[in-house]
Parts: sequence; C-alpha cells; structure tokens
Amino acid sequence: QVQLVESGGASVQAGGSLSLSCAASGVTTSNGCMAWFRQAPGKEREGVAGIRTGAGSTAYADSVKGRFTISQDNAKNTLYLQMNSLTSEDAAMYYCAAASRTYCSAYSLLREYTYPYWGQGTQVTISS
Repeated sequence: QVQLVESGGASVQAGGSLSLSCAASGVTTSNGCMAWFRQAPGKEREGVAGIRTGAGSTAYADSVKGRFTISQDNAKNTLYLQMNSLTSEDAAMYYCAAASRTYCSAYSLLREYTYPYWGQGTQVTISS
C-alpha cells in the first residue's frame, strides 16, 4: 500500500522559514518524480516544486523560485521542501505527490496528471 505522509506544516510569521517533509512507503521513488503542490482556499491546486528523483534535477513555480528548495533523501525515501521568506501568498495546504518509474519533463514535474500517488496534506499558515 502506497503512503505519502507530510509533516512540518505550522503557523509562521511573514518573512519566516519552514521545512516540510514527506515520508514515502510502499512505492519506489528513487527512479521517478516527486513534487510539492499547494492549494489555498478558493484556488486551484498548483505545482510548487518538483524533482526527478534519479537525476536530482528540479523545477519550481515562478512564484517560489529563489525562496523554496526541494530536496530528497533516497535512503530514507523522504522528500523535503525548505521554504524561506514566506509571505501571505504562501499560505495553503501543501501536498506531496509521487510517481514511480516515470520520466518527467520540466513541464510535467509540476502537473497534477503526472502523479498517481498523493499525501493528505499539511497546513501552512502565515501570520503578519
């Protein structure tokens, strides 16, 4: 059974930092793609950051470039998202997604249709 479990969501002040984790089990993630998506109330879910887990190459949404960093620990089957300089626009539910044995282009890394496996989400709240 595939499970993706996100953690690390919290309430943080604007300008602050937060680190999210996603622990994967029941799926081999070392030769596929993983990503972080987010969804704010009243908005569509959007791809934030993605990584090709074999090559380690990454893609980011323009809105988070230079502020967010996606990384992986294949030995722990865990995905991370380091978020810095947070603003109110970053407040959302953050979801981890995974695709095994899949090639992802820079475009498809941030597209929902790429990923068959999803976590339940972790909430990020920004206070001013």
